[in-house]
Amino acid sequence: MASPGQRPLKVGLVLPQVEDDLAGHSPRWTHLLAVAQRAEAIGFDSIWLIDHMIYQFPFDDDTQPPHGLWECWSLLAALAAATERVELGTLVACTNFRNPALLAKTADTIDEISGGRLILGLGAGYHAFEFQAFGYPTDHLVGRFEEALAIICPLLREGQVDFSGQYYRAEQCELRPRGPRPGGPPVLFGGTGKRMLELTARYADSWNVWGRNNLETIRALQGEVDDACAATGRDPATLERTAAVMVDLPGFAGAPVAPWVLNLRSRREPAVTGSTEELAGTLRQLANDGIGHVQLWIEPNTVAGVEAFAPALDLLDRG
Repeated sequence: MASPGQRPLKVGLVLPQVEDDLAGHSPRWTHLLAVAQRAEAIGFDSIWLIDHMIYQFPFDDDTQPPHGLWECWSLLAALAAATERVELGTLVACTNFRNPALLAKTADTIDEISGGRLILGLGAGYHAFEFQAFGYPTDHLVGRFEEALAIICPLLREGQVDFSGQYYRAEQCELRPRGPRPGGPPVLFGGTGKRMLELTARYADSWNVWGRNNLETIRALQGEVDDACAATGRDPATLERTAAVMVDLPGFAGAPVAPWVLNLRSRREPAVTGSTEELAGTLRQLANDGIGHVQLWIEPNTVAGVEAFAPALDLLDRG
């Protein structure tokens, strides 16, 4: 628990990258930069990007039109140079989209640009439509993820690896020069399946649950994380817990929300909403439940939205 006057958990902001995210308009780089810099000035702790190329939502409905996104790592490099204090994270980067040794090299380089502010979120991916559209194999996604980790984690933490597997190879590979942190950036995994949780317990510094806005759901999933840690002999207290939560801001009732966001909410839980006091209270409760870092998808995801959330941050800081 934090002392009075101390923020009890880190609060991050997920930037809008999806086509038509902004009331039917696609976010431009100038918009993303303005939102990120305003969030940093107001006091958010981190900025986050998702890693998709193109998708149909719902994911199991091929009658829906596809939605494109700006590429994650290109934006991260630009944000690393355009911000000064906030941490920068991927929520989460798909290891099956990129050669794992190159992904480690890219992460270490962006950590250098940012002065040691990167959080490397990793996942296996799941959406067959975008895998097929961009020519990536769709078989054995978790098996490929596990092999990628056997390359990425040693490279970032030790600077070298010698690995030959079924899907990937990195023979006598080294990261040279190294970024600003000898052990590389912290690694966060997203996923709730049994095998993914086992890999999280074995390799990750942090675990993330995405789009679960109900506190009871998040608590239940944390119990499964505890079980995975116990099964691998890891102390559950050594694994940070994070949650990506959708928030409807007060004062913007009736404002347009992207159709894919509405659809996601209808399939999971409604967005968190309420007064400034209630929003700060929800964040405090997440902290009390063991969440160390929250990544907020706010509506509207604009400079005005960021400014409207500032009073909740102030209340949270005052305890």
